[in-house]
Amino acid sequence: MTSFLTPYFKMCLKLMVRIRLKHACTTVGIIFILDFFGVFTHLFEVSFDDSFIYPYEGDIHEFIVALRQNQKPNVPPINDHNFTFIHDIKDKCIEPSFQTLRVVFLIKSAVENYNRRMAIRNSWGFEKRFSDVPLKTVFLLGTHINDNELLNKINFESLVYHDIVQADFLDTYYNNTIKTMMGFKWAVKYCANSKFYMFVDDDIYISVKNVLRFLRNPVLYPDYLKDTIKLKDVEHLRNRFKRSGSNVTKNPFVQQNLLLNNYNETMNPKYVSENTNDKTIIMVKRNLESKNVKKRQVFDFELPDDVRLFAGFVFNSSPHRYKSSKWYVSLKEYPYNMWPPYITAGVYILSKEALMDMYYASMYTKYFRFDDIFLGIAARKVDIEPFHCDEFHFYKKDYTKYNYKYVISSHGYSNPDELLAVWNEQKAMGNA
Repeated sequence: MTSFLTPYFKMCLKLMVRIRLKHACTTVGIIFILDFFGVFTHLFEVSFDDSFIYPYEGDIHEFIVALRQNQKPNVPPINDHNFTFIHDIKDKCIEPSFQTLRVVFLIKSAVENYNRRMAIRNSWGFEKRFSDVPLKTVFLLGTHINDNELLNKINFESLVYHDIVQADFLDTYYNNTIKTMMGFKWAVKYCANSKFYMFVDDDIYISVKNVLRFLRNPVLYPDYLKDTIKLKDVEHLRNRFKRSGSNVTKNPFVQQNLLLNNYNETMNPKYVSENTNDKTIIMVKRNLESKNVKKRQVFDFELPDDVRLFAGFVFNSSPHRYKSSKWYVSLKEYPYNMWPPYITAGVYILSKEALMDMYYASMYTKYFRFDDIFLGIAARKVDIEPFHCDEFHFYKKDYTKYNYKYVISSHGYSNPDELLAVWNEQKAMGNA
């Protein structure tokens, strides 16, 4: 009897082992999948709040003041942006007819994208687009490994067009932060006489006309170009800024617009009730009375020289924790569950003051491989709040002849012929 049961017990034991092994494999597989998609990583993220810190971990404001005054800060920078310019075109921004430039376009381009650069030179990047508005266009390039023929072409292109800024770093996707800071460094060192700087990828459509319109009145663009603005639009304005967590009455752009612009006759003090308790409307009323503004055009509006504008399409999003992602970020790189507010790196505008403060802040910001996140962190370190505008399209906006009237930028124009066709059509309609 015992001899009969022994094989049976052995068979049962083997079956139990197989079942346990199967369960163990299944469990390991589930754990692997959960880890791959970042589920466990999310459990250990730090909550993003006002206590956010990122190396350098300390107040950097006094260091920036010192650097801007060419003084030695108490704590040396952790980044010195130590790369060498191959082409620096030091005299690019010297303009005999104008003491101050309006906008400098700094276009991040790949070495091999000659056709895209030509399309831009022949469309929105043409520096004489408006005879009374001083504009400059430069292309930011890195280098390729062992491609002397391509580099010789760049040398010739630089000689012909005098618009290439190139440094000795390898031009790869994860070196975009280096390319961006090369542009910042060049602007600070050789082109500090512009009021605004616009960083753009070379596959983006730009309406320079709308860029200039936006800079006349960032808060109300494009509304101020449409129908007359009425008092009810003050509430719309307030709601618009609640979206980004801003205080409408404290935001500098709102203050400047409310105090200096005449919102047609419906904003005349006589149309505002004396009994209103809306502080924003009262502020408009009193300042219109005190300035005795009559029919002043919004086109006359000018942002002050010390304004810190960092504008584009603003994102509030979380790090990618699944490991197959092109944008995967480990906890060691970045421990927080949210990014600081940032602007998509494809296109953004900086005023001179914002450019200067963020450049020196970047010297106290640990390098991060995604340039838009790096700039978002640098902006936060110096208390610059990114300014959102829907007309900066980070995707390719569907094109029709009539729906690009107020578009500032649209991504996805890698085909030079398509860029030229769209720009020429919009120019003919008065929109570019």
